[in-house]
Amino acid sequence: MSQTVGDFILQRLTDWGVKRVFGYPGDGINGIMGAMGRASDRFDYVRVRHEEMAAFMAGAHAKFTGEVGVCLATSGPGAIHLLNGLYDAKMDHMPVVAIVGQQARTSLGSDYQQEVDLQNLFKDVTGYVETLTAPAQVRHVIDRAMRIAAAERCVTCVIVPNDLQEMKAVPSPPRAHGDVYSGVGYAPAHPQPSTDELRQAAEVINAGKRVAILIGAGAMQAGPQVIALARHLDAGVAKALLGKAALPDDLPFVTGSIGLLGTKPSWELMNDCDTLLMIGTTFPYSEFLPPDGQARAVQIDIAPRNVSMRYPTEVNLIGDSAQVIDQLLPLLDKKDNPDWRERIEVNVRKWWRALEAKAMEPADPINPQRIFWELSPRLPDKAIICGDCGSHTNWYARDVKIREGMMASLSGKLATMGSGMPYAIAAKMAYPDRPVVAIVGDGAMQMNGNAELITVKQYWERWSNPCFVVMVLANHDLNQVTWEQRALAGDPKFAPAQDVEDFPYAEYARMLGFKGIRVERPEHIAAAWEEAFAANCPVLIEFIADPDVPPLPPHIRWAQAKSYMTALAKGDPNELGIIRQSVRDMMAGLLPGDSGDS
Repeated sequence: MSQTVGDFILQRLTDWGVKRVFGYPGDGINGIMGAMGRASDRFDYVRVRHEEMAAFMAGAHAKFTGEVGVCLATSGPGAIHLLNGLYDAKMDHMPVVAIVGQQARTSLGSDYQQEVDLQNLFKDVTGYVETLTAPAQVRHVIDRAMRIAAAERCVTCVIVPNDLQEMKAVPSPPRAHGDVYSGVGYAPAHPQPSTDELRQAAEVINAGKRVAILIGAGAMQAGPQVIALARHLDAGVAKALLGKAALPDDLPFVTGSIGLLGTKPSWELMNDCDTLLMIGTTFPYSEFLPPDGQARAVQIDIAPRNVSMRYPTEVNLIGDSAQVIDQLLPLLDKKDNPDWRERIEVNVRKWWRALEAKAMEPADPINPQRIFWELSPRLPDKAIICGDCGSHTNWYARDVKIREGMMASLSGKLATMGSGMPYAIAAKMAYPDRPVVAIVGDGAMQMNGNAELITVKQYWERWSNPCFVVMVLANHDLNQVTWEQRALAGDPKFAPAQDVEDFPYAEYARMLGFKGIRVERPEHIAAAWEEAFAANCPVLIEFIADPDVPPLPPHIRWAQAKSYMTALAKGDPNELGIIRQSVRDMMAGLLPGDSGDS
């Protein structure tokens, strides 16, 4: 049999080193799926329950491996379903190639069955999108899609009409006007700051006395350099959410997460510093950075478009974070400001004590913070943690102590629900020997997590280490939005929209052949985690948590407090529980009432 266009597309992906494709079949990609069957010895094709999950997994694959993620979907509705997962990849700067089907070329423009203007549909989410119209075009379009995705850390898309997929491949186009030749091979950029720029940055940092460092995902491969830098400068280090795993949390100068989900030490670090060094971050919330004009700032980033967009920076150093720090560090004076460093470390110690006190406060029935507090010391070495979006993200950001060698991520800038389970599956597919933990709320579990447990059922027995733990925080409430309505809009909970139906998650897991654990009492939390990590099959732990524990930011402004009280005055259905837990928080020193937060 001669090679078809579908065969050649997959051959070209192999030439680029692609070994795993996440997808869902459909008649718009029959020619590619037929080729996939013929190439099954070269590809690990992961069949998801919904195309959105394929896009999430491709983005998560890119996050955890550094490789280009690839997803495959059919025409029309299948292609449309990819969008949310692709936007997640775009907004977190992950390289993903989406290959999608299209109706036959002769039918386009006729308002045909499942005909969608895919070129326009994918225009905003991609850095490169192209529709194939001839076999001789395939080679250079696939090559450009792969190369651009990797070089620009963006999403690209190749649209393949279904009639073209079955045509005879043209691996080498004719040597004729209008045909082009392309080759395989990544071309990564290696920008370097100039000597003058490094000197100017050093002058700014050397002039300061109280240095704060903020790191993000761009510092993930620069942990040792950031540690050396912080020690040299007597600086504290705050972490944007996507940079949580860049440094372990047992370092005394690491203040933890920053922002709405952040910690009080990070808030104090930013509020009191006179010099700010941002490394690999586009953290969006400027109100959690130093007041405008208070600090002199330097930024390190791989992309010039990312600098001075959240806080005014005097010097911008463009390049790989680790390499730039290695060049910058010899130019920096060693700080001798023990008062500043001691203040940072005292604040961090006080914060961990306060968090533990808060986690151990009683609730009805379980305080959600205790679930995460008990998780930290029981996390296996080299665990990979995959978060979702909800009130549980607050506790993940604040209470989970990342150790060296662990990995962790979630949907960052898009902050979409429904990403936790597909992220965890992609992580486990990439690292079948490592423990993986998915942190999911009951809202996201009902959105798509329950369905993706079937994907776990399909693949788990091939994993060399079966440790795959799904934590479902069941508070029967779309809790993050409920609290945002209270604290930002001054509106009480609107139960018809916010209530989450009860569902037997643990029992459902047992139906799938997994271990299912339901926890309703706080004294059983620790044992449940230990049982889960010791199991020889995937495990789902269903924690019944109190929705009235407030996931409030580390510093509450008067407007937020006023809205909060207004919501209660309007007759919130959870009013009594909220008041009870707020009083307990104040007693634990986490709400304004602690003398250090005035």
